[in-house]
Amino acid sequence: MNTKNKKTVLEQVFKSLMVFALSINLFSCVEQTKNTNEDSESTEDTSVAIESAIDLTGKKIGYCTPSLNAPYYQALLQSIKSNTEKNGMVFLSADGQNDINKQIAAVEDLITKGVDALLLNPKDPDALVGVTKVAKAAGIPVFIIDSSIDDSADYVTTIQSNNLANGELAGEWLAKKFGSKKMNIALLSGNAGNPVGRTRKQGLLQGITEEQLRTQGKINLNVKTQMYTEWSYAGGLKAMEDVLVAHPDINVVITESDVCVLGAIKAIKQAGKTDDILIVAGADGQKEAIKYIMDTDFYGCTAMNSPVQIGKNAVEYAIQYINGKRDFPKTSFTAPLLITKENAAKYYNPKAIF
Repeated sequence: MNTKNKKTVLEQVFKSLMVFALSINLFSCVEQTKNTNEDSESTEDTSVAIESAIDLTGKKIGYCTPSLNAPYYQALLQSIKSNTEKNGMVFLSADGQNDINKQIAAVEDLITKGVDALLLNPKDPDALVGVTKVAKAAGIPVFIIDSSIDDSADYVTTIQSNNLANGELAGEWLAKKFGSKKMNIALLSGNAGNPVGRTRKQGLLQGITEEQLRTQGKINLNVKTQMYTEWSYAGGLKAMEDVLVAHPDINVVITESDVCVLGAIKAIKQAGKTDDILIVAGADGQKEAIKYIMDTDFYGCTAMNSPVQIGKNAVEYAIQYINGKRDFPKTSFTAPLLITKENAAKYYNPKAIF
């Protein structure tokens, strides 16, 4: 199918989506979904035609994900793909397979294929610096997606959720919830040295302490342990099992991501402590977490990190660059948003990828 016919077919498909708000599967490994609640985060335009003075037909957008082993990564890839193709461009993807060397090789392959813009979600902030310089030498602009990269890299802008502000909202909520009661906190993190996790953690702790200072005039912060989960369900389960053995008095779990704690819930349930432990996540808004917030009292809140919006913004910025824009901020944030029992139903879509 030539590019023009492909564009026409895709436009018809997405017009149908907007009219009926139905889910379709655009390719075998990733599901594209829509929520019928028009106010929901998941119903924001997942693919839009962006104004361009240049004919975008045949322009190539390359995206390299660190992995596809989590719903978030799948939803982000799908958003970039649908927005790329909605604008008549060719989408090329590469999977780093959770391996630094494989991600570097995957990016090099995209550069060799002559993409017009490279969207990169680095597994490591330092290891991918070199390939950004290779891309620049080839005249390819690099946009960092979701995660962060060292400032020495050659890139246009970083597009991500406001991890600090989201963490602050969640920490503030927790401090208000507990008031003057003592918190014995277990911190479940992603992996050591990850810049996004570090910023989310900073936001959580700042939110707690600032609210305590404001309302109590003192800080009562008792983080008894930090455990790493490698951003996985299994890692969260193992970490929480260890926490409960070493620190049976834990009554709060704060986490850098929903995925870090979803496995931990199994350990909490098995220990019969769902009435004794409150969970607060500094990010993601994963549908399973939102369901817990809706249905239980032990998952207090999470913050929105929308892969749909990040993907849309990334493609829009790439198109702006292709059209000649150069004055981008070094970091571009999506709006911070706290999800609690009061508004969880608004953002819950059981058919969403993430």
